[in-house]
Amino acid sequence: MSEHRPGLGMSLALLSAASFGASGSLGTSLIEAGWTPGAAVTARVLVAALVLTPPALVQLRGRGGQLRRSGRTLLVYGLAAVAGAQLCFFQAVEHLSVAVALLLEYSGALLVVLYLWLRRGQRPGVLTLCGAALAVAGLALVLQLLGGAELDLVGVLWGLGAAFGLATYFLLSADADDVLPPLVVAWGGLLAGGVALGGAGLLGLLPLAAPRTDVVLLDSRVSWLVPVLGLALVAAVLAYVTGIAGARLLGAKVASFVGLTEVLFAVVFAWVLLGQSLRPVQLAGGALVLAGIALVRVDELRAPGVAPVLTPHEQVLAPHP
Repeated sequence: MSEHRPGLGMSLALLSAASFGASGSLGTSLIEAGWTPGAAVTARVLVAALVLTPPALVQLRGRGGQLRRSGRTLLVYGLAAVAGAQLCFFQAVEHLSVAVALLLEYSGALLVVLYLWLRRGQRPGVLTLCGAALAVAGLALVLQLLGGAELDLVGVLWGLGAAFGLATYFLLSADADDVLPPLVVAWGGLLAGGVALGGAGLLGLLPLAAPRTDVVLLDSRVSWLVPVLGLALVAAVLAYVTGIAGARLLGAKVASFVGLTEVLFAVVFAWVLLGQSLRPVQLAGGALVLAGIALVRVDELRAPGVAPVLTPHEQVLAPHP
């Protein structure tokens, strides 16, 4: 089945990006109803952790030792990849436009390439560099950054902090040596991240306000529970579990570039759910992002001496020369 794994990994990574992409529209409906961004993301993370608790406990039977050995990784995952990325992003949008903050956050894909080069000796090829340039240019078009944007140094630093959190997410998610199932990793990270976000709220670092009032979605008024459950079940549970599984199959570099499609999905969801316009220049930018991802993927497949990552179970079953 090894020949089908890259396709499965790509499908999972795209499903994860689409699920994450729904968070913008669902969160916007809550924010327009009076919720603070911090309250929306904290509810998303904590409810998701609660939903994943029963299946995670079932999968953890007999894995107590593995959980203890992975405890530090799960803590870093929760603090940096879940809570840190979210907190830094919301701090960034206090000083920058949402578009610029998103572009800075998604520069995390470039940080992944840099890390793999400096720490693991995986020097990026020409196709990867060209793909990165195309992807960044495409994001600029999708986010409509042409025409100039004012930058604030403090906001830029917060945005780079979000990029670091995003890079941490892909690097830890792609760790094939982690023997815990993706669902358990997602649960542990969301639980740690939710506690951290709640603590930030209690300390006043993250304003929390959540009026229980109806919100507008698809031009209809619905209960606030609808977007909260959508954020938790789709944009957290489904997004993190499939994202971790996809990253393990694709590797951190390719998975991080596929993750850029989250912005494209977010624009489409905003068009469908909120009625926001979708411009031709954004479609052109989306094409550039996809072209960039394709180049990175081709470069990965052409890299000499790069074997597919096998799980411990697959290593036992794999034929030996």
